[in-house]
Amino acid sequence: MNIINLRATPDPDGVTSGRVRFDSSGAKLEGVLHTPTNRDGPLPAVVVTGAWTTVKEQMSGTYARELASRGFAALAFDFTGWGESGGSPRFVEDPAVKTADIHAAVAFLSTLDEVDAAAISGLGVCASSGYMAAAAADNDKLRKLALVAPWLHDPEMAEGIYGGPEAAAGLIAAGGAEDAAETVLTAASATDEKSVMYQVPYYTEEHRGLIPEYDNKFSVASWKPWLTYDAQASADRLTKPLLMVGSPSIALPAGAEAYEARVKAPLEKLWLGDDVTQFDFYDRKDAVTAAADAVAEFLGG
Repeated sequence: MNIINLRATPDPDGVTSGRVRFDSSGAKLEGVLHTPTNRDGPLPAVVVTGAWTTVKEQMSGTYARELASRGFAALAFDFTGWGESGGSPRFVEDPAVKTADIHAAVAFLSTLDEVDAAAISGLGVCASSGYMAAAAADNDKLRKLALVAPWLHDPEMAEGIYGGPEAAAGLIAAGGAEDAAETVLTAASATDEKSVMYQVPYYTEEHRGLIPEYDNKFSVASWKPWLTYDAQASADRLTKPLLMVGSPSIALPAGAEAYEARVKAPLEKLWLGDDVTQFDFYDRKDAVTAAADAVAEFLGG
């Protein structure tokens, strides 16, 4: 059953946020629906997803609130096995599962009286750009696609990122082991060299991404689906209008460039300056404002 908490509360920014719950392949997913407080009639809607390992209180929630303040019904949610959502195994970065969750989120939004079911779009930030692009390519209910600081790797790129073919093969083998889901690492740490993101900005900073709601865990079972994932493949199927927002300093510019070269869908781009990093797109006010303005204009057009 889909549940909406009708005790949603408005805030001084003109955004009303309410808890929601919906089903995805038997797992109960927890989300927050952000809407303009002074809404009039069904609204254009956006499903917003964030970087790998993250939860709805991080960048997906930030962009959902920004879009709600610009007139959209925007949903941020925890994927299966993450945050407050149900499902197991826990803390597995599985692109197929997360893409299925996006389809479930779109189906949920389309049932709401607050939402114009003919005007639902998707926004993916960082790693979930690949998942959102795949969902948009295959889901007739998604009208447009926006990607912010897109991370769009394929297996060959992943080998280069994770230490070469031999190192990547070792991680994939570990991820495919029978007990892989039982081995859980720290996702990000400023002191633990064995963490998956050692001394990485945002994730290791308490005033930024290292918030109490963040699981900060990573199952070893993630390595196989993550490293073998081909985020480039959806470019061949995508026909929906696409906006990419980034900069020369995002984490994987080669992925964005390859996707741009391959996709045949109508494409718009906003590229900010060199001083805007991958992590700045998550929470730096001017970068988020510029990205949210561009996304709102694109999706609303």
